[in-house]
Amino acid sequence: MKIDILTLFPKMFENVLDESILKRAQKKGLVEIRVHNLRDWTFDSHRSADDKPFGGGAGMVMKVEPVYLGLKELKKETKLQRNKETRVILLTPQGKRLEQKTAKRIAKYKRLILICGHYEGFDERIRRFADEEISIGDYVLTCGELPALVLIDSVVRLLPGVLGEKESLRFESFENNLLEYPQYTRPADFNGMKVPQVLLSGDHKRIEEWRKNEALKRTIVRRPDLLKKGCRV
Repeated sequence: MKIDILTLFPKMFENVLDESILKRAQKKGLVEIRVHNLRDWTFDSHRSADDKPFGGGAGMVMKVEPVYLGLKELKKETKLQRNKETRVILLTPQGKRLEQKTAKRIAKYKRLILICGHYEGFDERIRRFADEEISIGDYVLTCGELPALVLIDSVVRLLPGVLGEKESLRFESFENNLLEYPQYTRPADFNGMKVPQVLLSGDHKRIEEWRKNEALKRTIVRRPDLLKKGCRV
């Protein structure tokens, strides 16, 4: 997969993309992530990528021209303006909420182009360039760079070969609309807090059944709304 990011704040991506699973996925050649500064497609002396809103109001609005020119240049690499293997996504609080099923769907594309929204807003015409809009939740953030990183992380870890073990995705939170089961490691007894005996039994069938039951119980208590979507236990 190839991921291109259009942003006003490219430095926000540096450390996160160079750590943990995202770093390993790039080193393995499973994903290529490129960060593009929208100011590279501006032509005034101040490299202005935002401006005052028409009609007045507080703050600045992200301009349409840099986004248009950036997308135009990136799309030259794909021959077709919008082919079936490429998805242009605008990160905005007005988009559909990101869920695990969304990440799974997006992970099937070969190329993603992410447009990071601006904290005070963006020119409405930018929406016309996106195939879809995504939000990571009903709260206010400074800008779209953090949601872009969340989306990237949720998608990249689903790519074949990124996670080390085939079982890694089987019982994670939100898989099958269930939260993840409790996990433990050494020591087996810490200040009187003991690991459930079943996990020390070596009986893999019993352990798997325990994990399924614990995942269901945890979901009922903490996120019963997930069960309404139809869990498979």
